[in-house]
Amino acid sequence: MNDVQGSGRHLGAALLGVVGTTVLFALFGRLEAHWLALGWVAMVPWLAALDRARSAREALGLGVLLSVTFTAAVFHWFPGALQAYSRAPTAVGWALFLLVAPLLQLQFAAAALARYAARRLAREGQGWLPPLVGTLAYVGMEGITPKLFADTLGHGLYASEWQRQGADVAGAPGLTLVLLLGNECVLAALRAWRGQGARSAWRPAAGLAGLVLGLTGYGALRHAQARAATRADGGLVVGAVQANITRYEKLKAELGAYEVVRRVLDTHYAMSDALLRDGPVDLLVWPETVYPTPFGTPRSETGAALDAEIAGYVSERGVPLVFGTYDLEGEREFNAAMFLGPSSPGRAPERAAYRKTMLFPLTEWVPDLIDTPTLREWLPWTGRWKRGPGPRAVRFTLRDGRQLWVAPLICYETIFPEYVAQGVRQGAELLLTLSNDSWFTGTPAPRLHLMHAAFRSIETRRPQVRVTNSGVSALIDATGAVVAEVDDDQRAGLTMRVPATASLSTLALAWGDWLSPLALLAAVGLLAGGSLARRRARP
Repeated sequence: MNDVQGSGRHLGAALLGVVGTTVLFALFGRLEAHWLALGWVAMVPWLAALDRARSAREALGLGVLLSVTFTAAVFHWFPGALQAYSRAPTAVGWALFLLVAPLLQLQFAAAALARYAARRLAREGQGWLPPLVGTLAYVGMEGITPKLFADTLGHGLYASEWQRQGADVAGAPGLTLVLLLGNECVLAALRAWRGQGARSAWRPAAGLAGLVLGLTGYGALRHAQARAATRADGGLVVGAVQANITRYEKLKAELGAYEVVRRVLDTHYAMSDALLRDGPVDLLVWPETVYPTPFGTPRSETGAALDAEIAGYVSERGVPLVFGTYDLEGEREFNAAMFLGPSSPGRAPERAAYRKTMLFPLTEWVPDLIDTPTLREWLPWTGRWKRGPGPRAVRFTLRDGRQLWVAPLICYETIFPEYVAQGVRQGAELLLTLSNDSWFTGTPAPRLHLMHAAFRSIETRRPQVRVTNSGVSALIDATGAVVAEVDDDQRAGLTMRVPATASLSTLALAWGDWLSPLALLAAVGLLAGGSLARRRARP
């Protein structure tokens, strides 16, 4: 009877640890300043439960369970958005989402197993080994996990204007490493306090203070440097149009394909003209797939006339335009950003196309290995776009004749730090993002997507113009601050005054994702070293 009661209490404590960490994660993940401190303690309940695990299987179970509860709490909006896109039952979306959660959040299971193994291998005086190995395994595994949303704990520090600047060292994973170490310090301080009194807790408490103050101090320094590199004069003026026309397929069924395109173009012409009347604009930007048909390779005479109409609008207004459209190469169709400049007398318009490479699985692109007629029959909403050739910097001419290098990004591509960095390494002075977040209107997703975009500006120290069809369109400076925006589910034109910004070097830009592989190797090395030492110690 006592064994049963003991097992019940043990299980209850373990579940309480998972629930506690899940709740703290859900609050911290709101990216609001008043929840910021929770990031430094969110892992403590789960870590405490994990250290009571009696077997590797139990540790693994705690890791898998947290991956499921974390996914449900932080990304609760995704199954509904999937239902809106695919029309599949919401219950099916939830079932599939939670089923793959352990793979999407593999770092929890990896950290749990690594911590348990290190606890078994640690010798006297090596109490530091399990926390360090678990932290390194967590960060290292995140670097190789194919996450849909590229999420990491460090993203929660975006709410701190200074602490988020630390992302220019090792990206958001670097902030995750600092937060995890901070959680370990809190857990160690609580245990020391409980076991030996308050005076024994000063070492881990001092470690936590050092992490917080060190990150904040570095961030304050880099924030000041980024501000100093931003000049008050110069720069460029961008006219951004967020027309909030969404659900093209539904409109097409109601009005017909031509009428939908006609409505979209007329709205964007009118809103662009309103921006031009307010003052000189160097560049007009419309969002992703705003022109939902191939540009430059029309499929009909009507399409050719619409292409000519857009080119004529650019020439008549004398302002270059970047807009989302489709690009064709034979039978291959790409999601693209089209750069169109005014034509000089006797010359063809300046034109360049960028093809989206990082496509959202299934909804935009299906890997050739599983792209079969049966799959298309079961999932008729799957996308048919092809992947572009990769990141590139595009140079084009502004209204006043200046040359500008930009790193074009389309929607999903903004969540991949290395992809963005490659475009900047080719000479881009500005990040230019076109996005369509309409399927997530009314959820936290548009704000989360904006947060990802802001981290790309911090890592590269490049300003960013982000234009969406339904929000959030924004101007982001080199510190990751949103300088101007049009909120979710709003229709508005926005004049963005992008300041001239001198280039700042960052380790994240120069070395890319250097932390994750190093952390994974270090975790494996520490475990191997501990195992070897234990074998040698045997009689």
